[in-house]
Amino acid sequence: MKSIYFEDDDILQIRLSDKPILRETSQDWHTNISYAKDGTIVEIVLLDARKEVATTETLNT
Repeated sequence: MKSIYFEDDDILQIRLSDKPILRETSQDWHTNISYAKDGTIVEIVLLDARKEVATTETLNT
């Protein structure tokens, strides 16, 4: 697993596999998930990552 945070764009990219990406789906405005041919998740991308993490932390407290 490898994660990269692009601070200027506030994007968090979490790469779970080196498999080629076959298709991508948008779960909502802030979350995109990419899948390999075998259906496994290859990558998760969070847009507005700081805002999303802060919202999640607030909800969990």
